[in-house]
Amino acid sequence: MANLVPEGGAVYGIQLPIQTLTRTLVDPWEDDATPADLATVARAAESAGLDFIGVCDHVAVPDNDYAADMRTTWYDPVATLAWLGAQTRSIRLLSVVWVAAYRHPLLTASSFGTLSHLTGGRVILGVGAGHVEAEFEALGIDFHRRGRILDECIDAVRGAYADTYVGFEGDHFRYSDVGVAPGPPRGEMPIWVGGAGPAAWRRVGRRGDGYIPMGSPRDAYPEIISTIRESAEEAGRGDALFDIGIMPGWAYIGEPPEDLVGAWLTGSPERIAEELRADREVGANVFHLKFRSRTLDEYLDQLAAFGEEVRPLL
Repeated sequence: MANLVPEGGAVYGIQLPIQTLTRTLVDPWEDDATPADLATVARAAESAGLDFIGVCDHVAVPDNDYAADMRTTWYDPVATLAWLGAQTRSIRLLSVVWVAAYRHPLLTASSFGTLSHLTGGRVILGVGAGHVEAEFEALGIDFHRRGRILDECIDAVRGAYADTYVGFEGDHFRYSDVGVAPGPPRGEMPIWVGGAGPAAWRRVGRRGDGYIPMGSPRDAYPEIISTIRESAEEAGRGDALFDIGIMPGWAYIGEPPEDLVGAWLTGSPERIAEELRADREVGANVFHLKFRSRTLDEYLDQLAAFGEEVRPLL
């Protein structure tokens, strides 16, 4: 197991627009955006010096009240990250998050191992337990056991790269004397765990290399980090370092236009940097940034402004 962020450092990235049209995340221009636009954003993020781009995961969104705002467009993470990986050179490729229980862990190990191999080790496997019960039902998976299934998936994926032939014995998955190749360079792939509560934080400490936030406020980070560290100690990982993610508010660098909706982290580069430095002070070192915009060009301008005007202040 190995974290990515050097001690005292920080990394910055985005969940890509366009790849999901869920109403809680989307700006209106994304409804008509094309795959070429998605690739343009990925290349612009790399040019702006961002460290990672992310693609989220749903397989089959149900038609019910719970999922009413989700819509049905969710690009497959592996296919999308592979396509974008071929069009970029250095930026890391993150699943944010891969609902691991939806697939056998050998499939996850094969897909992400191949992706890591093809992209020179740029992959971060972000995993989570999932939250849409009807989606689990459609796939024939027990929603109420999703946390335990996730734990086994993390262990099995790590173990798949440990030797030429491997086995696993758990409550949900059992196999022996099988090999998965190609895998990530040096046999290691960072695994970040997403979630919004103590169960996810404890999972990070026991099994993960980092934490993917689900909107936790800054004042929650003392509890988040102490829970991660305590769980790591209990698991015999007291010397582990962790990539601790935080999700700042929806941002717009500069004076926001009157018709811009939904941004509250706004203002000068100095103002944005001040807020991000405050996040660093509570222990976060991975920033999942979110930018509001009215057009694709405005979104690209925001990425460039972060790279040119905000990051040098950090």
